[in-house]
Amino acid sequence: MKRRLWILFALGVIGIAAKLWRMTLDIERQAAVDEARPADVIVVLGAAEYRGRPSPVLKARLDHALELYGKGLAARVITTGGAGGDPLHTESEVGRKYLSAKGVPVENILIEPESESTAESMTAAAEIMRRMGMKSCIVVTDGYHIFRAKHMLQQLGIEVYGSPRPSSHQDGWGYRWLCFRQAVGFSLWSLGIRI
Repeated sequence: MKRRLWILFALGVIGIAAKLWRMTLDIERQAAVDEARPADVIVVLGAAEYRGRPSPVLKARLDHALELYGKGLAARVITTGGAGGDPLHTESEVGRKYLSAKGVPVENILIEPESESTAESMTAAAEIMRRMGMKSCIVVTDGYHIFRAKHMLQQLGIEVYGSPRPSSHQDGWGYRWLCFRQAVGFSLWSLGIRI
């Protein structure tokens, strides 16, 4: 009896590992695709900010959103992200300040300053879009993050196109590890476990 339980347990672990591996490969494939096209709004996922200035990751995301905005793919931008431990600034406010300094009219930049996770950011961005009658968006974040962000927004009824920020680190085991972590995070979220 014990042996049968161990075999069932081992098969379960192998099945979960295989599913996570397949999802990791799906995440890697999605990360390499730029789906940018005309939409109602560009949603930029937050990342760290340092005393009111965007971190290199956040700056790269904002610069990519600025490029898409400059091409006329959307008339508005939503920046997301809460304080992350900074009592004076939020990631979304830093994003708005950066984009407005680069020429985007401040009235075209909406902020979502409360979220502390991807799930919270996507829920809040979708709510902003619903209130404003927007139905489609281009989501801008790191490539390995696009899959999860897209699926979260799609589940909230938003038409989503992924557009990863340019990055020089999209291969190797380090990048695959980031994709695997996203697969785990997405799987937990799918089970109702919010991380």
